[in-house]
Amino acid sequence: MKRTDYISWDEYFMGVALLAAKRSKDPSTQVGACIVDDSNVILSTGYNGFPKGCSDDEFPWEREGSDTKYPFVVHAELNAILNANGKSLKDARLYVALFPCNECAKAIIQSGIKQVTYLSDKYAEDKMTIASKRMLLSAGINVKQLIPSKDEICISFITE
Repeated sequence: MKRTDYISWDEYFMGVALLAAKRSKDPSTQVGACIVDDSNVILSTGYNGFPKGCSDDEFPWEREGSDTKYPFVVHAELNAILNANGKSLKDARLYVALFPCNECAKAIIQSGIKQVTYLSDKYAEDKMTIASKRMLLSAGINVKQLIPSKDEICISFITE
């Protein structure tokens, strides 16, 4: 008899996005993204961080003050799009823990991604998130919040 407690495709791909977030060196916010095609094949992943060649030790991680991370950090969604290295993302699905900002929404739309699945919308009232939702809706992007069937998935490096 087969197992019945396996995770759904949505939970699997969100799990990959959350695992990608573990690569982020941002001390306050770690976000990952996973892009998949309609055959459930992963096309790309990404996480928030500085652009290639920009040292994690030389650029600021601060959230407030005169020298913050915000002008420099590449968001997980844009990194995943760029990491696709020219693969077609037409009709692909994007999984991300945090609802995309307006700048990432532009890249999502332009890349041809047709669905965004997210976990949290903690900045729902922010004007950039409102702009993002407006653009995604206008462009016909299907946006849905994932309500997982489990609170956590445990990954162990110990094999049986």
